[in-house]
Amino acid sequence: MGVDRWPGWPAKSAGARRPRRRGLRRLLPTWRVLLGGLMGATVLGLGALVAGYLLVEIPEPKSAAAAQANVYLYADGSQLAAVGEVNRANVSLDQVPEPVRHAVLAAEDRDFYDSSAVDLSAMVRAGWNMLRGGGRQSGSTITQQFVKNYYLDQRQTVTRKVKELFIAVKLGRETSKEEILQGYLNTSYFGRNAYGVQAAAQAYYGKDAARLDVAEGAYLAALLQAPSAYDVVADPGSAGRAVARWEYVLDGMVSQGWLDASERAGLEFPWPEPYEPSDLLSGERGYLVEAVKGHLTGRGIVGEDELAAGGYRITTTIDPVRQEALTRAVGEQLLDGLGTEPPDAFVRVGATSVEVATGEVVAMYGGRDYTEQFVNNATRRDYQAASTFKPIVYAAALEHAALTVDGERIGPTTVYEGDSGREVVNRDGTGSGWSPQNEGGKDFGTVTVAEAMDQSVNAVFAQLGQDVGADRVRETAVALGIPEDVPGLAEARGSISLGTATPSTLDVAQVYAALAGRGTYREAVLVREVSRDGEPVPVPGAVERRAVSPEAADGVTAVLRGVVERGTGTAARSAGRPAAGKTGTAEEDRAAWFAGFTPELATVVAVFGQDSESGEQQSLYGAAGQERISGGGFPARIWGQYTAAALEGRPVVGFEGAAEPVPPATPDGERDPEPGPVPEGEREDGGRAGSGEPEAEPGGSAVPSAPGSAAPSTGPPPADPSPSAPPGEPSVVPSGTGEPEREPAPGR
Repeated sequence: MGVDRWPGWPAKSAGARRPRRRGLRRLLPTWRVLLGGLMGATVLGLGALVAGYLLVEIPEPKSAAAAQANVYLYADGSQLAAVGEVNRANVSLDQVPEPVRHAVLAAEDRDFYDSSAVDLSAMVRAGWNMLRGGGRQSGSTITQQFVKNYYLDQRQTVTRKVKELFIAVKLGRETSKEEILQGYLNTSYFGRNAYGVQAAAQAYYGKDAARLDVAEGAYLAALLQAPSAYDVVADPGSAGRAVARWEYVLDGMVSQGWLDASERAGLEFPWPEPYEPSDLLSGERGYLVEAVKGHLTGRGIVGEDELAAGGYRITTTIDPVRQEALTRAVGEQLLDGLGTEPPDAFVRVGATSVEVATGEVVAMYGGRDYTEQFVNNATRRDYQAASTFKPIVYAAALEHAALTVDGERIGPTTVYEGDSGREVVNRDGTGSGWSPQNEGGKDFGTVTVAEAMDQSVNAVFAQLGQDVGADRVRETAVALGIPEDVPGLAEARGSISLGTATPSTLDVAQVYAALAGRGTYREAVLVREVSRDGEPVPVPGAVERRAVSPEAADGVTAVLRGVVERGTGTAARSAGRPAAGKTGTAEEDRAAWFAGFTPELATVVAVFGQDSESGEQQSLYGAAGQERISGGGFPARIWGQYTAAALEGRPVVGFEGAAEPVPPATPDGERDPEPGPVPEGEREDGGRAGSGEPEAEPGGSAVPSAPGSAAPSTGPPPADPSPSAPPGEPSVVPSGTGEPEREPAPGR
């Protein structure tokens, strides 16, 4: 074969071009260079691994005495709290029941006894993700996690990951699995300021680790992934997630042969005890610190383990002047005048205030004392929002240019029938089988949408919501700031219009801030800056997006200004500012709300009824010497006093856009140019928000609803029949947790 021919090539024909032999010959040296480079890199890589293994020594364990406090600061730089106690009591492995050990392995590393100390594939994924600027990831084996807890800091950096790799490999060769597991159980963070399984057993169940049973051990194991996300006492709305994670652990135990399937089937979720934190978090400080911690960990700014290790300096958005003003308003308007016996003893107050332009939470009231009542009333998600949801329904109607059954476009002057017990009509004109009651069974006759908002007429908004469509109402709620996972939101259909979902005051404040911001949603934020050892920690900016059009937001604002001027929210006029808002009172008088805003500030105040011993929701009939606690009473008064103080000394700012109050209609349909004020308490919310649900399809039987969410100023409170729902729609769970079998006791 000649040098100008390659095997398999055809013979050269006359006139044909010769193959490009010289180009191919040039490629051969290139491939040799690449292959040699690859082999060289492999050798260098192996050499680096060997060198790293030889050079990186197992360090001395971290000392508990070296643990640092986290310092929390107000927005002005003054100190809010310094939290840094280390709560740990080491125990030997034989003091931890075998089922508890197996539960931890089922949750964190099921192949612990049969696998190597390092999961290389997980390490590569984590390193690559961090190099690309993605979210933080940690080692996946128990050995790696123990190395991180016991020998290294909690920061998720490539350097620390490399050290973790070599130390874990060495530790796996020099230390027994039992010693590693014992160390892991004694160093892991379980939440509630508890380090190690012994401290966790005491914090959650008031017993030593040696006395934990299978179900309790599985719950503690479930907490390891995200302690604050699964503490069903701190956040009653997390019950569904916590139970799912607990079941995952038990299923893993069964699959590994560590638990008999029949025994697993008989286990019940072990509700932990209320938390009694230290005096370091007494008063309001504990609520603010816990809310900030939830913000940091929930948004991935700082991991729970990292935060628990201490050493962070956190500047919050809380304005100490406004915080003091909110606390003073709650005390002077309500709490200071209460007695110590029920129903006064049932009264709880939660409030959140958000700056419209930035989304910053400038004040938050979670309760009187964090050491006495662990649950933050400002962030809890287990009480119905009631009629504070009606502006969302109207916003959805304006945003989607919704039509009535008669084909009229819905607006402030659209006329509806407002008689109590009127059956809601489907789009095709057939009856829905749902006939919600107004407050006290009151009939309003023919009213406009604006008047129905003023007087919170359930019959009107039930029909309006049906005209708009439950899916559009839900989409608008989420766009404006109600999280998708809020209990009661996903499963509600027509009843969504009457506020059967259970968002927190923080969630609702986001919605009303978006309306005040002419339809721009800005995520509520609690943190401005974070640093550790003088190095800044990246804090992402608040999410900002267009939720509804400026025209839709302005239209809602115009109607809500009427609520304050002459409707159920007249007590809020004490703010002395242009204001818009909505009252709300939940079923059986268990909660009363006022959600309102000025152009600068959106604030939501809620009064809840709860038994401090059992954690059960309670009616507020007779509390504070009132027949009923309505949203237009104490919540609106607190809102007015706080808003006046929070904006004191600042120029009065008017609403942009078409946001003048919509005047009421006279019986002949003409507008009344000079409406008179309505006495407080005479027109509170129209009906029990948690009454029976509408059936999406025609043909259902009518479902009676209870009287309204606030009674007239005289007379006894009306009786509330048990809530019911038509076939095809789930009944409302009063606790709002989404757990139908058992309601968690939210705390003391």
